[in-house]
Amino acid sequence: MSSFSLPPIHDNPDGGWGPSSSNIPEQFKFKDIPYAPFSKSDKLGRFADWNDPMSDNRQAAAGASATRDARGVSGRSRRDGAQAFGSGTASAFAYFHVDDESSFSLVDNKAAPPRRGSAFSRGRATGRGSSFANRGNQRPRGGFTNSRGGFQRGGRKGWRDWDKGNRTRESSVTISPQWSMLEEIEFHRLAKLKLEVDEAEDIDTYGRIFAYDKIYDRITTKTEKPLQPSDRIKYNTTTSDDPVIQQLATKDTATVYTTDVILSVLMCAPRSVYPWDIVIVREGNHLFLDKRDGGPFDTVTVNENASDPPQDPAPPNPNNPSEKSTQEAPSINSATSLSLEATYINQNFGFQAVVESTAVDFAHPNPFYGPEETDPLASCGYRYRVFDLSVTEDEDIKLCVRTEVDAFLPGQGNPRDGQGLATIRALNEFDPRAPGAGGAQDWRSKLDSQRGAVVATEMKNNSCKLAKWTVQSILAGADLMKIGYISRVNPKDNSRHVILSTASMRPTDFAAQLNVSLANGWGIVRTITDLCMKMPEGKYVLIKDPNKSVIRLYSVPMTAFTTEEEEGETFEADEHESAA
Repeated sequence: MSSFSLPPIHDNPDGGWGPSSSNIPEQFKFKDIPYAPFSKSDKLGRFADWNDPMSDNRQAAAGASATRDARGVSGRSRRDGAQAFGSGTASAFAYFHVDDESSFSLVDNKAAPPRRGSAFSRGRATGRGSSFANRGNQRPRGGFTNSRGGFQRGGRKGWRDWDKGNRTRESSVTISPQWSMLEEIEFHRLAKLKLEVDEAEDIDTYGRIFAYDKIYDRITTKTEKPLQPSDRIKYNTTTSDDPVIQQLATKDTATVYTTDVILSVLMCAPRSVYPWDIVIVREGNHLFLDKRDGGPFDTVTVNENASDPPQDPAPPNPNNPSEKSTQEAPSINSATSLSLEATYINQNFGFQAVVESTAVDFAHPNPFYGPEETDPLASCGYRYRVFDLSVTEDEDIKLCVRTEVDAFLPGQGNPRDGQGLATIRALNEFDPRAPGAGGAQDWRSKLDSQRGAVVATEMKNNSCKLAKWTVQSILAGADLMKIGYISRVNPKDNSRHVILSTASMRPTDFAAQLNVSLANGWGIVRTITDLCMKMPEGKYVLIKDPNKSVIRLYSVPMTAFTTEEEEGETFEADEHESAA
């Protein structure tokens, strides 16, 4: 029986692919031929391409390689693909004739023909297209632009459009190094949660509401009405400072206490883009969800979900003193300015769209209005409601939420019994040609004839804001939502506004249009509740990452987010206790 002897195997001491130049067997007849290294990820191509006019290696040797990429392939024909490993050694196999004529060159004295309007010229517009380039926001007839990006439809495209996705936002709160991160949850995990919750139980009602003025339902773009600023008081008190919630907590009414504004942000968290934070305090078996003073809950966002949302100017570089002196004032169309403008519009539209001569008092007066206040109260009613978040019969997890209603509809039932209640909100138009407008139409020309297109654009650009408003209306048990369409008198002036129209919609129907799932929202609330109830007593903060679809739970000291007055009161109380 014949035997087989294994030939000697010569390993590459360099650790690379192929034979080593220092360890080639003597009987290897190709030992003088250079070896071209390769990568396993290289794609197999042609053995020889006789049709490629740029494949002559002598041209590369003569200096023509400047017009070719690293693989020896023409740069005009192949742009994609990674650089091949070791491809620079391909010239080692080139054949060079001894009497090469590479030193010969032909001088062409013929004048080059003049270039006619190129669509890809840099620096300035050419030909007739310059009028559109100077205006910046307009586009030629038909909606197409010949920009460097190629063929585009609609929107405003300009310099550094490719870099807009890389602009980072700042966190809503400064994260201290002393904080410890306890949990990180991605939005795609939150979107899979689900919990069915029964109807709420009404605990008590406070405040006074006025009748909605039906005149605003008949306003059109041709009969626009100016928005009047009103001097009214409306409170937005956080959970822990609410005296009614403190009384309910002493009676052990529920496990979790919050407001509808805070709860709607948590239930619509997967839609949010801008950063936010919720302060969570656990005291015994109770959980309080609070907001910070001056935080993101006190303002209204604008075009948060647009593909190119409004941007704030970049902060000056502290290491560049010349940059500080050239810092310009913020634009009226920046994200912060638009947010303040939208908050102003929402408040004044709610004050103006009611008839103060027709009022309904709830069971108790406004709990935040003190005897020293002289300004009149705005139309606002508080309904304290309890939702049962228990999954099994053995559990007893209830959530008490303070909800708000803005008006009542005359002839729709008794508002004291929760009938005919309404919430009033407002969408604002700033400048359809400004950056961050999100492709919005001109409301004055489209609102009456193409209202569906206007609503669809607002649902796309303000998905999170509209979802939060809808959830707040459902939590409050409101029968209708009144949404006003308010625009600037002049796009360059953000101080004067007009009411163009008002839309009425049922919150449950509008939630179905927005694809808002209350079951998913309750699942998120229950998950955060279980997460915090497993932690020891203390203060925590739930922060939405400013640039990622992630929320994080941090453990913070009890003194975090407290004002100087509160710290002084706490210090005095400690002194009294020690003296006693």
